[in-house]
Amino acid sequence: MSSEPARFDRGHTDDLMSFLTAAPTPYHAVAAATQRLEKAGFRQVLETDAWDATAGGKYVQRGGALIAWYVPEGASPHTPFRIVGAHTDSPNLRVKPLPDTGAHGWRQIAVEVYGGTLLNTWLDRDLGLAGRLTLRDGTHRLVNVDRALLRVPQLAVHLDRSVNTDGLKLDRQRHMQPIWGLGDVEEGDLIRFLEEEAGLADGEIAGWDLMPHSIEPPAYLGRDRELVAGPRMDNLISVHAGTAALAVVSASSDLPYIPVLAAFDHEENGSQSDTGADGPLLGSVLERSVFARGGSHEDRARAFAGTVCLSSDTGHAVHPNYSERHDPTHHPRANGGPILKVNVNQRYATDGHGRAVFAAACEKAGVPWQTFVSNNAMPCGTTIGPITAARHGIHTVDIGVAILSMHSARELCGADDPYLLANALVAFLEG
Repeated sequence: MSSEPARFDRGHTDDLMSFLTAAPTPYHAVAAATQRLEKAGFRQVLETDAWDATAGGKYVQRGGALIAWYVPEGASPHTPFRIVGAHTDSPNLRVKPLPDTGAHGWRQIAVEVYGGTLLNTWLDRDLGLAGRLTLRDGTHRLVNVDRALLRVPQLAVHLDRSVNTDGLKLDRQRHMQPIWGLGDVEEGDLIRFLEEEAGLADGEIAGWDLMPHSIEPPAYLGRDRELVAGPRMDNLISVHAGTAALAVVSASSDLPYIPVLAAFDHEENGSQSDTGADGPLLGSVLERSVFARGGSHEDRARAFAGTVCLSSDTGHAVHPNYSERHDPTHHPRANGGPILKVNVNQRYATDGHGRAVFAAACEKAGVPWQTFVSNNAMPCGTTIGPITAARHGIHTVDIGVAILSMHSARELCGADDPYLLANALVAFLEG
């Protein structure tokens, strides 16, 4: 166990719950993270500007993605990076380009299913609506209607007598359109409503990226409040922990690495976008940081060769009602500390060397850790880890927090695990 005091305790989990509430969309998650970083002295740099060699904390924001890094005094052009990778998006429902629809006197909103969401968890919930508005002058405005506005009603059991015996069967197109009122469908009604909510003039909104969200706040759960239930834990737990860890290490001196937070969008549908892990954003930012400090392509190659990335994403805690779905010898438990995720078919990027790096960070932080491996008879999910390793040639290790109800509108984790993860990330970023 380390003699160093822990940086984070249960207060970190309290702040996580506030972060989850403030971040109903990837755009809001980036805004909440940058607000915390700016309090720690970070400043935004624009991709369209020339970058300089000054030390200190900097960040680039692009849509629902955020790359932040801290350059220590005296860092050389070939100083390696230590990266915490995460993603800001979660499986949910997204508003379609022509949103106004309805039938039989009900006014509805047309939505598309995003990612591998558990559809049934969106039924009979009071939903708000949030996202990014693009105005006619090209600027953006965040909007968050955080009150009961929408609802996806389930069919009554009287009209589906087999639902409790044969299981619920949902058609993604026909059964998932939320209602938001009564009356005739009016084209443009939703956007006019949002213009009023955002204090905008009629016709000022030219584009939108909108998504419903559950308005039920995160909460401690259990007799001893040892669990936390809340939305979007996959993967805002990691975004929040990475942000907090980067802010802490930016106050350190004599850092041997340049610590980085890379929070991408679109992980839940393959990462192939200009803000996803399979896009050029991370590589561009790291290269420009090298070149801004007077580095050459040789310096860039040296820096990347010494770089390590912890791809931090949620994993599966052993489910007490479905333990047969898990590997019989690997049973991650809530509040057992962060998990090391391993898959020899490269669905996770971890290898033996990566295991040693992660174990050393946890030992330094005095944090317990666990290992996750999928049952051989079950398909294994994946993360930004293999993408980061393959695209940039960066040694990558997959880790995270073990949760239940992954991809539900409301997920569950141990109340200690978020701050245990954050403490491990501090130790990793410090080297």
